[in-house]
Amino acid sequence: MKRSKKSNNPVRSFLKEWALFGLIIGCIILSRIYLWTPVRVDGHSMDPTLANGEYLLEIRYLPIDRFDIVVAKETDENGQEKRIVKRVIGMPGDTIKYENDQLYINGKKTDEPYLKEYIAKFKKDKLQSTYSYRKLFQQIASQADSFTQDALGRSTFTVEVPEGHYFLLGDDRLVSRDSRDVGTFKASQIEGEAKLRFWPLNKIGLF
Repeated sequence: MKRSKKSNNPVRSFLKEWALFGLIIGCIILSRIYLWTPVRVDGHSMDPTLANGEYLLEIRYLPIDRFDIVVAKETDENGQEKRIVKRVIGMPGDTIKYENDQLYINGKKTDEPYLKEYIAKFKKDKLQSTYSYRKLFQQIASQADSFTQDALGRSTFTVEVPEGHYFLLGDDRLVSRDSRDVGTFKASQIEGEAKLRFWPLNKIGLF
């Protein structure tokens, strides 16, 4: 009679399974540390593209392109460093000009489709119904001559972006604190690109 083959060692099988599991967990932890991180949208500066309290997945080490939504480090009024979510408008060496809500990049007229909804509402009632949740925002909008203006309230302004820097703006231009207030951002201040919204679940998706 032929001898039956010996069954696999259960201890060895168990260790192999857990070694594979441990490797997967280790890869996830390392990628979390070095490649990606979750970020929470804090405030209304990116309305209506991104809402307060939404969670995004930030991917690091990606090349920065114009109109990307990025996560950057900023020092607030109290000297505390915080992470902010903004859109890249100006690339290194660019000349950025706004004239009555029209963007010009290096002299070329450039559309901003992500602003159409709020610009239309600004023309309709200066966003008074949209900003009904906060009187301060209503007051700011009521006194504005355009949706995009500089820190001095001017509808026409020009910015020269230094080499190695980026000009970042929020999509809700009237209430966003961004490069118009704090200046351009160094490349080292930009942590990564926001690529995915994963909360709330009904709005999950890539940008």
